[in-house]
Amino acid sequence: MSRFVQLFAAMALAPGTLGATLIASHFAGGIYSLSLATSNSSGTLSITSQTTGCGTTPGWLQLYADSRKLYCFDESWFGSGNSAEYTVANDGRLTSTGQLKTTGNSVHGLLYGGSDGRGFVATAEQDVAHPHEVHLDPTGKFIIVPDLGADLIRIFKIDASSGKLTACSEGKADPGDGPRHIKFWKSADGLQKAYTVNELGNSVSAWDVAYPSDDAGCLSLEKTQTLSTFAPGKQGGPTTKAAELRVVGNFLYASNRADETFGSQKDSIATYTIDASTGEIAWLEAANSYSYYPRTFEFNKDGTLVAVGGQTSSNVAIIARDTETGKLGALVATLQVGQKGRAGEEDGLSAVVWVESPAGECKR
Repeated sequence: MSRFVQLFAAMALAPGTLGATLIASHFAGGIYSLSLATSNSSGTLSITSQTTGCGTTPGWLQLYADSRKLYCFDESWFGSGNSAEYTVANDGRLTSTGQLKTTGNSVHGLLYGGSDGRGFVATAEQDVAHPHEVHLDPTGKFIIVPDLGADLIRIFKIDASSGKLTACSEGKADPGDGPRHIKFWKSADGLQKAYTVNELGNSVSAWDVAYPSDDAGCLSLEKTQTLSTFAPGKQGGPTTKAAELRVVGNFLYASNRADETFGSQKDSIATYTIDASTGEIAWLEAANSYSYYPRTFEFNKDGTLVAVGGQTSSNVAIIARDTETGKLGALVATLQVGQKGRAGEEDGLSAVVWVESPAGECKR
């Protein structure tokens, strides 16, 4: 499979429409296609097909809607692992089109470089330090790697033709932050910001983004702000860990694992506003994730729904979103996918993505 070169280391939906397709992965090895049917404000989720092929511990899904290709990365901790490529049919059914053996511990991956921006594969592999994501900047010229163990945001300049990466100066988080994931944002006037979710600090940070004046230079990041993933005056428990973040328009979202803000095994999603002119973030509210240990979540293209993957509860929860206020609301549908996990262990549901047409962007 030519796209797999180891370098280092679903349909838009608003309430009232007929249906949508999602794909979820489970740490026990299964990859599931899901169908969501809605009627006004309620809906039902069902499993339509199941496959394997992404090793023993599928940990991350990366979907490219225009080519209907899904890439799965195996978080095996046993000295070797798998990455897999699938073609996604209209009904969500997956057909395996290639596999690659890896060295294991791959917690995240994506395609980059080449003539089409997808000529090579980069993975985040946890070894001595603790990198947790490989993320392309908006220009596709740099790979950004939050290193949870080193409290750094590592930056690599891409040689698109060869796929080789050159290290740039790192962005420096505060000691003990543990940056886990990063997302970029741009104002209407062109101001660039980036945001990280910090697993160990249970916080989110805002970063100034500076691009080089010529092709020889490097992107740089400088931290400007850090806020808790809990409301002012509140904090998580001893096992709480912030997990994932998303930017939708001028709103930022981060998931909290094991905080049980909404009762037993009901964790929260922290919601922030983003100032449209400065990029500064401000606390908005905590929302019910309708899941336990929400490791992953993703908004549909219209920004009207969010799919939350509860790792320990091993459920996919579909939650309504108000596109004007940014607030999350009622539970639309939920479904247990595979066997439930054990609290604090690496089992249960690992990832969930929408299968949608590529045209358009997520709206506010």
